[in-house]
Amino acid sequence: MTTYLVRTDLTTAVTQPDDVRLLDWAPARTAATIQASDTGADFFAGWRPPRPAADLFLLGAAVYCADKTTERRGTPDSWTREVTLRLPVEETAAWGGAGFEAALRFLTGDHWEISPYGSERHPLAGAAGVRTDDPPIGLDVDGVCLFSGGLDSLCGVIDLLEEDPKRRLCLLSHHEGGQASTAQQRLLDELNAHYGAERITSRRLYLRPAPANVHQARSLPRTRENTTRSRSLLFLSTALALASADGPETPVYVPENGFIGINVPLTRARVGSASTRTTHPHFMRQLATAATAIGVPNPVINPYRLRTKGEILAESRNAELLRRLAPLSVSCSHPETARYVGRKQGNCGYCFPCLIRRASLAHVEWDHDEYAYNVFDEQDLTILLNRRSRRGADLRAVIAGAFADRPDRDVLRNGPLPQGERAAFTGVWRRGLAELRAWLAGGARGALAELLESRS
Repeated sequence: MTTYLVRTDLTTAVTQPDDVRLLDWAPARTAATIQASDTGADFFAGWRPPRPAADLFLLGAAVYCADKTTERRGTPDSWTREVTLRLPVEETAAWGGAGFEAALRFLTGDHWEISPYGSERHPLAGAAGVRTDDPPIGLDVDGVCLFSGGLDSLCGVIDLLEEDPKRRLCLLSHHEGGQASTAQQRLLDELNAHYGAERITSRRLYLRPAPANVHQARSLPRTRENTTRSRSLLFLSTALALASADGPETPVYVPENGFIGINVPLTRARVGSASTRTTHPHFMRQLATAATAIGVPNPVINPYRLRTKGEILAESRNAELLRRLAPLSVSCSHPETARYVGRKQGNCGYCFPCLIRRASLAHVEWDHDEYAYNVFDEQDLTILLNRRSRRGADLRAVIAGAFADRPDRDVLRNGPLPQGERAAFTGVWRRGLAELRAWLAGGARGALAELLESRS
């Protein structure tokens, strides 16, 4: 069991045993162990959420940092951890039965205990430029849209702004620096230039476990867990805080294709939380129910939940703009790893999101981007199909999963689906696999063509 104590008042004495880890929340202060916003008050300026939403935001930040600083290595099954999080909130009774533990268990595959304790201090008290003694202050927008810098979020912003010429959006990004951050900024600049700054407000949250320093009461471990599953909770809780500042009916948009949303495991080795559940409809429903229970009822909407990535591109409300900006997006799981082998950073070309990206672009005949590795290049393919190469694991799984004869019941392997929608999600899954097969079969030559032929 790993226990974390979340503190918003860093002046209180530390009386916890030495094995209790401190998650100290104090935006832009060096004494914090949750490093929030490297640009001071920029992220927090101009808005203030009601207390329940601020508490939810703090939960997302704390869970994300706990997830990243609790290693799976060393647990009995080398995966499942037991984590207790003591969280300061305003209404402890509402939190007690909200259901966040079940949502987190489904999302990360771990045993979580959320132990709320009463605190009158607003989580944003003390943040530069933020007042907490007045009613909530919003950004005067019609919705908050998650904006990762990937292709789906780019499609989502374009479609939402084209659908309603008067709609104003806050685009929420999270980053820790690197290629994803660069892609986000480049796309934001282009979208602002096209639609006008009056329709787009950007909030880019820099948040991570803070590196150790002498100002901290108790620094976090230096090692970092790289299987982080909780980023979507951070993303969604922050978005809900932003939306609730404008009112309880302001929606949060989560543009994610339905194929990756349900993320049916490609092989039996990837069942359970080994396949991510970041936007799985079961998790989304669990989170919305828990958020409503603590007083944050804002709608959470995935407009693409029943569409494949290729269908999203094909049905874009502004295909010309999307085609021009698509090469600037980064859909990759690890966009910076290519630098270690002297290749182009950005989209690696071999991770699962990159393979889906290429299949979707091929669906609309736009598959012309440059990748660090090209699965249709014979030299690259030799590396990727080498059983000792971790880089080829996703390609090998895609070939095994997309070209297999699989029963409809497999659609449930990554979690339950909403009542009455199993057939619809089965259709999304089948069409997504078809996009992958069409792309691979259409470009395969040599060894790859022989491998696919052996699967058919």
